[in-house]
Amino acid sequence: MLKALSGICFLHLTTIFFLFWATIDDAWWFTRNQYTDLWGRWVMENNDDVWVYMDIPTSYRRDYLQAVQAFAVLSCLFAVFSLSMFVYQLFTLGKGQRFTYSGVLQLISCFCIMVALSVYTDHFHRDEKNGWYGWSYIMAWFGWLLTLLTGVIYIILRKRVD
Repeated sequence: MLKALSGICFLHLTTIFFLFWATIDDAWWFTRNQYTDLWGRWVMENNDDVWVYMDIPTSYRRDYLQAVQAFAVLSCLFAVFSLSMFVYQLFTLGKGQRFTYSGVLQLISCFCIMVALSVYTDHFHRDEKNGWYGWSYIMAWFGWLLTLLTGVIYIILRKRVD
């Protein structure tokens, strides 16, 4: 049982790492001379390999951008709350009970990152043909998958005492 719990905790920590990395890092969208994240845009000036930070363009709707930012941050927070709840329930649940609260918090985190990714995919870079999604965007999708997996595991998992 200790190996299973260690594996679940490692999986959950990996999930939190992916979510934080995707939210903080600067690689959601790339072109040859710029890259964009949730918080700003870096543009190469005069092909001198000098990257300059700029605000998100005004062509991006602020309400959608703020929704993506908010749901990405909420996803990180709910994942951390879920891990804290799991550790708390590990010591307080009775034998045979399920880790339902941890699972629900993790599924809320899954929902939040899914909303953030869906809004970003649907409303940004739709008409830009010369760019591609970056590794932060891909890590966010891996984070979504792992939050879904750990949320389901927590809901199914029962506490055993050996």
